Amino acid sequence: MKMGFRWFGEGNDTVTLDQIRQIPGVETIVWSLHHKQAGEVWEQAEIDAEIARITDLSDEARALGVTRTLAADVVESVNVHESIKLGRTVLGRSRDEAIDAYITTLRRLGRAGVKVVCYNFMPVFDWLRTDLWRPLPDGSTALFFERAVVDRMTPESLIADMAAGSQGLTLPGWEPERLAGFAELTAAYEGVTRDDMYANYRHFLQAVIPACEEYDVKLGVHPDDPPFDVFGWPRVVSTKADLARVLDLHPSPHHGLTLCLGSFSANPDQDGVDAVRTFMDRIHFTHVRNIKHLGGGDFVEVAHRAGEGHVDTTGIMKAYAEAGFQGYVRPDHGRHLWDENTTNRPRPGYGLYDRALGVQYLLGAWDAFRYATPAEGHDLQEGTEQ
Repeated sequence: MKMGFRWFGEGNDTVTLDQIRQIPGVETIVWSLHHKQAGEVWEQAEIDAEIARITDLSDEARALGVTRTLAADVVESVNVHESIKLGRTVLGRSRDEAIDAYITTLRRLGRAGVKVVCYNFMPVFDWLRTDLWRPLPDGSTALFFERAVVDRMTPESLIADMAAGSQGLTLPGWEPERLAGFAELTAAYEGVTRDDMYANYRHFLQAVIPACEEYDVKLGVHPDDPPFDVFGWPRVVSTKADLARVLDLHPSPHHGLTLCLGSFSANPDQDGVDAVRTFMDRIHFTHVRNIKHLGGGDFVEVAHRAGEGHVDTTGIMKAYAEAGFQGYVRPDHGRHLWDENTTNRPRPGYGLYDRALGVQYLLGAWDAFRYATPAEGHDLQEGTEQ
């Protein structure tokens, strides 16, 4: 297992690479070119420059004796253009044009050494919360979802609320450029069914997977967040049955999951440990985080420790450890702690401290179970992979 940490880029993140380097156990940055819109080609020079920024050390760091470096193995995300999901021209771009751009980007990422690309297939909106700074009993704040608020809101008012709570930083999946064509998208999705979405998804995979296989880039689809339809638009990566159906759309081992256990477990009827054990051989990347169910479909995000909420993060790491998981993991949304709530508000869910604590909790669980039941090739005495 390789531990990652999401970073949004120089000048676009309140967390620095120097700070991430000091978190024990983090091996790779999970990154993206956040200025690129869905359907745009990522230029090779842009990719190479960002990877160099992540993997190199500054002269100042070297002068201080820093030698530890980070990899740039995982991209989150290369967004899928709505024309691909709809199977027809929308927002001025045809499906074929958008797929060609996606393939070009995948090839360039593969040439640069990227191992995994995360993406999602959610219509119109990406992840969704109703309060980005919900106060918790311990004085921290966290992301919060209230079903009744969504039920009475319009999509337009939700867009305005998300923009107001972003602290001026980009929110992936809620980019102004993406939402500028909201009225056109609303009309385009009228009458679109789940079967339509799956058919268009299959077409996308058949087109892009050959490039993934050629350049050894694994695709991992992120579950819907939250895992149910929103505003009547069909979401097709929500349930365990959906995940199985999605994986059946293409047999290639390069087509798999970014299994976000917080998103998947936002449906209280779904068992994260069972999902890990069921889909282990197709999980390329995983987000492990915790939520607390409040009833009626409401939930709030809490600390990564299992006892803080209703996601069995300890059992999840046990399942990964017992299987000798070789993919990538990262802590997901964290609470906003200490001075982050007053002087240096981060991007919602992506402060430094709680995610760093999450790394240590997840690695502690991994170490406990991994050493207790070592997989082949693991030396208990040395504690290193062979």
